[in-house]
Order: sequence, then C-alpha cells, then structure tokens
Amino acid sequence: MFMRIDRLQAELPQPKRPDPNAAAALQELLGGKYGEMSTLGNYMFQSFNFRDKSKLRPFYSLVSSIFAEELGHVELVSTGVAMLNNGPGDPTPDVDVSKAPFHDMQDIRLAGSFLSNGGGAMPMNSNATSWNMDMVTTTGNIIVDLLHNFHLECGARLHKLRVYETLTDQTGREVCGYLLVRGSVHAHAYALALKKLTGVAIEQMLPTPNINLDRIPECQKYLQEGSHRRLYTFSQDYPEAAGVWSNDEVALPGDPPGNLEVVDGAPEGGKIPELDGNYGAFAPNYKPEEIFEIASKLYKKGR
Repeated sequence: MFMRIDRLQAELPQPKRPDPNAAAALQELLGGKYGEMSTLGNYMFQSFNFRDKSKLRPFYSLVSSIFAEELGHVELVSTGVAMLNNGPGDPTPDVDVSKAPFHDMQDIRLAGSFLSNGGGAMPMNSNATSWNMDMVTTTGNIIVDLLHNFHLECGARLHKLRVYETLTDQTGREVCGYLLVRGSVHAHAYALALKKLTGVAIEQMLPTPNINLDRIPECQKYLQEGSHRRLYTFSQDYPEAAGVWSNDEVALPGDPPGNLEVVDGAPEGGKIPELDGNYGAFAPNYKPEEIFEIASKLYKKGR
C-alpha cells in the first residue's frame, strides 16, 4: 500500500505567463512513449508481478523504490502542465463570456487540453494520443525486465533533453532539469543491478545519450546537493536496495564525485502550488464551504 505526501518532489517556479504550447510539449514527458506514465506502469506492474521476492529481495526493493518515485514524477509533470495551462483568461467573476475571452485557444497545440480538461494534465502525449498499456513490459524474467528498464530510462533521458530544448519557460525547464538528474539515477541503478546479476558492466554505456548534465543549468542545484547519488526508498521497508545501490559504488564520471547512498524515505521536496480558478473557463474560485452549501441546496432541491 502507499502513503501520499502533500508535497512535490521538487519546487517549481511560477510561470511568468500562461504558455499552453509549452504545456503541450511537457505532455510528452507525461504520456509519451518514454514518459512518466510509461516508467510508472512498467515498474509498478513489475513490482506487483515480481517472482521470488524473498530470494531476490535487493532487486525487488530496487524496482519497488523506483516505482514509488515515479508516482511523484507523474505528479510533478502533471503539476507543471497545469501551471503552464493556467490561463489565459479573466479570473474575475464578471468576465463576459459572450466576447470569446478564449479566442486564442483555438490555435494552441492541444486545444483539447483546455476545451475538455480545463487546462489540466491528462495521460496523453504532445499530440493528444492516449497513453496505453502497450507501453508496459513485465515478462516475469528479472534480467529481461531490468534490461528493458535500462533502455526505458535511456530513452526517457533523450526524451527529456529534446523537450528541454524546445522550452524557454522556467517552469517546464525546471521539471526537465530535475527529471534528468533523477532519471540518471534510475538508469545507473538498473545498470548496476544487471552488472551484479550478469557481470556485464552496462554502466559504462552511461550517460546515454552522451551529454553530461553540467551543460543543463537547471540540473546544477540537484547535482550539487548530491541528488544524483541518492536512491530514495519512499518507505522504511526496502533497505535491501542498498545491495544494488551500494556505498561501494560511486557517481558516474562527469557528475560531481561521491559514493552512492540509499535514503529511507522521501526527498524534502517543495510546496504544491495553488492554481487559481478561472471564471471564464467555468472553473470558479468557490471556497469549500460554498461548494458544500451549493451541494446541499441541490440535494434538497432534488428530494
């Protein structure tokens, strides 16, 4: 079972202005082939279906810990999408809806994100193609699954770099910067797991693609604080992951040096931003007590 913490894994800066097209690009990191829905789905079902958990506990603990982190990655990207989509429009109650206050939304990349979802994130890619279960691999064979996961993380790194290069807004770039660092951890972890199982030094293939994160400004604070060396378990129940993410191992070449460490629990993270309502989009700023009053009146009327 899972425990939810009401914080994001990283603090996101507020957008300077609404940017629905940037939000559309960020959607690729949520519902694209190598997006967070894919990494979440793969590791989640691999952990549920894992054979011989007791005999292979370090590897089960590793996959389970990374799965828990991916839940937070889905939340982080979704929040970034919603922040960038939060507008345009008049937030005041007296907006004149007859004057087409959202005329410009006809021309945005993902008009449906506004027309159907009110600017919220959805499990789809940047072209509104739905994410689906065909992107999940769980074979029951630990080596095949770990090799697939390594490929998935390397593909996700390429994914994030390409999206990053399309963005100028700091909200989307911060999402990319954080995920690039944490994705490198996951690729490194799966490489070490495969090395311990097979003897093949797959970590020598990293980073793939061969671009060091010191070239990405938004990665720097996470590298300096050592996030690239930490594996979070998001629990007290998976200490065996240290059998793979061992203190005997060190950070990848090109990243700040230091030994790897397992952290029982979650990162400190950052505050979840408050998204303003938008009357013109029929998402008004009702207070909880007002919602309750409205619901009560409707209930009584329906009796």
